[in-house]
Amino acid sequence: MSHSICFSSIAVKLNLVVLLLFVTSFSSCLNDRVAELALTKKEESDANEQNGKELMEEEEDFDSEDLKVFSPTNQWQTVLPGQAIPAGLHVQLNLQTGEKIAKLSDKNDEKSEVKDLPKSKRLGPIDIDPSSFTRQELKKALAKVKENMKTDDALEQKAHQEDVKKRFRPIEKLKEEFREINLQLETDFEIMFKLINKFNSSASTLEEKITALYDLEYYVHQVDNANDLLSLGGLQLLINGLNNTEPQMKEYISFVLGAALSSNPRVQVAAIEGGALQKLLVILATDQPLAVKKKVLFALSSMLRHFPYAQQRFLELGGLQVLRNLCSEKGMDTLRIRIVTLLYDLLMEKLLLMDQQDNTTEIHVRAQQYSQVNLVPAIVEQGWCTIIANLLVLPEHDTREKVLKTVHVLLSSCRDSYRADRYLSHVLDLLRQEYEDLAAEEQREGDEDGYFKELLSSINSIAQQLK
Repeated sequence: MSHSICFSSIAVKLNLVVLLLFVTSFSSCLNDRVAELALTKKEESDANEQNGKELMEEEEDFDSEDLKVFSPTNQWQTVLPGQAIPAGLHVQLNLQTGEKIAKLSDKNDEKSEVKDLPKSKRLGPIDIDPSSFTRQELKKALAKVKENMKTDDALEQKAHQEDVKKRFRPIEKLKEEFREINLQLETDFEIMFKLINKFNSSASTLEEKITALYDLEYYVHQVDNANDLLSLGGLQLLINGLNNTEPQMKEYISFVLGAALSSNPRVQVAAIEGGALQKLLVILATDQPLAVKKKVLFALSSMLRHFPYAQQRFLELGGLQVLRNLCSEKGMDTLRIRIVTLLYDLLMEKLLLMDQQDNTTEIHVRAQQYSQVNLVPAIVEQGWCTIIANLLVLPEHDTREKVLKTVHVLLSSCRDSYRADRYLSHVLDLLRQEYEDLAAEEQREGDEDGYFKELLSSINSIAQQLK
């Protein structure tokens, strides 16, 4: 029994020893494992930082011209440094080695085999996710596009300049070539200067002066040339030339004046200050050939149109009476129509200006100027109502149209005179019958709003207002 007790005591001691050894061994293993885990985590952190630096350095060093597009499959593949990755792929990155692998997403597994994407350069026509481009790549691409555009524009401009140089030669070169063949290339100013000198020279014959005036008229149609005529002193020479006793000189001088005065306020003012208006009226009031009076009336009309001050001076100098006497002369039918046309234009320009609703300073000043031109009272007072209406008997349709327009404008002022004129009523009845037939013929030919219908409408309107 004592041996049994002794054996049990020994067994207990052995168990305690084994248990102590186990605890000691487990603690040692646990400490080793904790150290291993701690070291692993630190190494992973260092690896992440190092890999990030390497990736940034690689991305900056890449040349956008050398980038290739990654061709994905259903199997994991290594992505080479600098390769662009299309959108929608599974991508994994080994933080310890820095290796990047990718494959097609699961949703594409059941689809047919994906064809390889075209392997062209990054700037080529590749349909990939824009987010796969780096900022540096986009900047380089944009800079290249702008550079190409500038180059194209410069080349296009240079080509245009070369084309112009081939098609045209400099003016100095042309002058030099003309001098070599005894020709002189002159400006309009130089030509006009010579023509004025030829006209003003006492050594020039009548024919040479007429030729100079004829050529000068061609140039002064242009406003700039007409102003140059004024600055050269040619305008006053022409005005003084109206005193010449030779009819041809008066005719061609008036021809040049009419061209220079037309729609040129600066020349109009200088002409009236130089005494042109008085001289033109004197020629119209004296016995002159019809050709001379035509050109003088042309010059007078160019001076009066759109120039209220000249119109006022015209009335003060008895110009309307001069034209009235001219209409009473035999063989002046052509001038009568031109005079009626002039009066109609002067009446209409004043009416149109007064009807404007624009309150600008310029319109206000011109309205005040026109308010001083009492043309209509002078027309009524001097018997122009009957003179104009009597021109309706002329056979030309164009003449009748102009007369009807003038009668219509003067109708409110000449109403009493027209109502008392039985001959006018008779003429209107005859014209109505004639134009009813002509308008009906127009309508049969398919012209619903023809020329004769308009004349008939004007006749009926005048007749209706006179009732």
